[in-house]
Amino acid sequence: MPQAAYRIDDTRAKDGWKVMLFYLWFPFLFIYCELIFFLFSFHRLSVGFAYAAAFAVPAGLLCALVCGLLPKRASHAVAVVLSFLIVLFYSVHLIYFRLFRQPLMLFTLFSGTGQVLEFPEQIGSSILSSAGCVLLLLLPAVLFAVFSGRLVRFGRRRWWMSALLAAGAALSHVVCLLLLLLPGTALYTPYDLYYHTNAPLIAVENYGLLTTARLDVRRTLFGFEENAGTAEKLPDVKTDAVSSDVSSDPSAQEQPVDRSPNVLPIDFDSLIAEEKDETLRQMHQYFQSVEPTRKNQYTGMFQDCNLILLTAESFSPYAVDRELTPTLYKLTHEGFVFNNFYTPSWGVSTSDGEYVACTGLIPKSGVWSLYESGKNKNFMPFALGSQFQKLGCTPRAYHNHTFNYYHRDVSHPNLGYIYKGLGNGLNVKETWPESDLEMIEATLPEYIGEKRFHTYYMTVSGHMLYTFSGNYIASKNRNLVEHLPYSEGAKAYLACNIELDRALQKLIEELEKAGIAEKTVIALSPDHYPYGLPKESLDELAGHEAEENFELYKSTFILWKEGMETTVVDKPCSSLDILPTLSNLFGLPYDSRLLMGQDILSDAPGLVIFANRSFITDCAMYNSQTKQLTPTTGAEIPEGYVTSVNKTVNQKFIYSAKILDHDYYRHVLEN
Repeated sequence: MPQAAYRIDDTRAKDGWKVMLFYLWFPFLFIYCELIFFLFSFHRLSVGFAYAAAFAVPAGLLCALVCGLLPKRASHAVAVVLSFLIVLFYSVHLIYFRLFRQPLMLFTLFSGTGQVLEFPEQIGSSILSSAGCVLLLLLPAVLFAVFSGRLVRFGRRRWWMSALLAAGAALSHVVCLLLLLLPGTALYTPYDLYYHTNAPLIAVENYGLLTTARLDVRRTLFGFEENAGTAEKLPDVKTDAVSSDVSSDPSAQEQPVDRSPNVLPIDFDSLIAEEKDETLRQMHQYFQSVEPTRKNQYTGMFQDCNLILLTAESFSPYAVDRELTPTLYKLTHEGFVFNNFYTPSWGVSTSDGEYVACTGLIPKSGVWSLYESGKNKNFMPFALGSQFQKLGCTPRAYHNHTFNYYHRDVSHPNLGYIYKGLGNGLNVKETWPESDLEMIEATLPEYIGEKRFHTYYMTVSGHMLYTFSGNYIASKNRNLVEHLPYSEGAKAYLACNIELDRALQKLIEELEKAGIAEKTVIALSPDHYPYGLPKESLDELAGHEAEENFELYKSTFILWKEGMETTVVDKPCSSLDILPTLSNLFGLPYDSRLLMGQDILSDAPGLVIFANRSFITDCAMYNSQTKQLTPTTGAEIPEGYVTSVNKTVNQKFIYSAKILDHDYYRHVLEN
């Protein structure tokens, strides 16, 4: 058949509106999908949706261009298939975002798929809970598949029509880039996020999912280097009501206290002068300019003690109950009591939660930071495993689920641990989830008789799903929560944490029997808040509707040793501060300038950093989504305060990623 027989005559008036539908369909579909994503992810429409809609136009025109290069039947078939692929793309990302409150990145999609598939029940539950959203996304694609054959003109376009379509796509994209300039080019504006700052969690609300995903692909494949200047000191805010005091036994403060900086003898001047790599030179300049934290009356308080550090799966204050979890209740009300501790959630769920607690660094967006540090054999001298190795100990790490999940068999030995999990030496019953109590019982004999030890546990009993039918631990402890006036999810969550409570009870009992409870420190923090618990069930346990930008992440950091005085700390702090705080308490040599967290017990101002670049300081809370600054004391906030703290926060993200990417500790610390 001659080409003219199946080429659409776009000049025929009666076919004009059908051709127009062909051109407008894909821009409409992208805009519609962005609308559903915004409404069900952020529960509101912001200016970012306008940018998302604008960037949808060139993407949609490109799809129409591709379909317009094909014969009629092929054009129709490809348009339908492409429509469903677009819906699938948005559906997968929407389900992931609603569950983890993080955008799904390319690295996670390809590296984590196999491990995620180990939990089909969780995947099914997540899909089911988002079924309404997915059906809404699917609706226009189904209607298009059914009716487009009669309403739309498919087939090849004349060359000049295709050229106009390509020009339209290019021109509309240029317009989108110019629109980025409207709010300015300051930090975290759409322009800055598009060109200079890699912050997907903020970006997705500033210009939509499609553009965020496109930039993620480009940056993953071709690399992306952020630049930031030297460190900036947090602004001083004078107030009589700053909640950052550490209350303790006043007699302890009568002794002379070493207030010298917690630093190592690093000759940054020589490093800067001799460094040929520009990125490393910038890093030397930045870390030289960081103000170190100082030693204090708590420095070396635990110097001769053992340390048992736990990252507890989905632990939260809601799991603490005087009757149900008496050991957790005891540990959270004795020892150091941190009243304003937060556990922000990061991009790679539990693995990033471990990375933060074990390294004092912010995870790099788009990669599995803990795995990358192990795979690349990064030098990790400040990790507690490495630190205790230097003291002559044999640090051990355990996880009571599959030993290579999140590639812990690669990351944890690199942190200085002899590592065991289910499948490589840890003998616990294989259930879902496995028992924390069994893990403690199986592992205690391996180290409790040693002269000095450090042990790290990653627990799993608190893992979702929180049901009595698909969760072995919840079912095991069901009779202990059945009487409670809560939903099944809330009761199952508590039942899971009863297992953690029993594990800690067993741990303390055995330490007491061995006569070493008073010289063994127990430190415990969550990997993340229980995001697998339905929000309504979480609100039940909280007793009110939990605020989602800050309160959702407010948590508990247990730091306890039998017989110690109770010390109450009101300073805002987070899991990022665990490593430097423990390093100072144990009198370990470390350089506070080279960590992103800080010693909570130092006199440094408090700073809590969240994944979406919101922050909490001693005097204010800043919500990056609403751009709202809320003073928390009677202090007068100086002009430019948010800009200054934002710069500090951004620098911590940038240089934390550079430490990972460039194995920076090896350059400045390895002899």
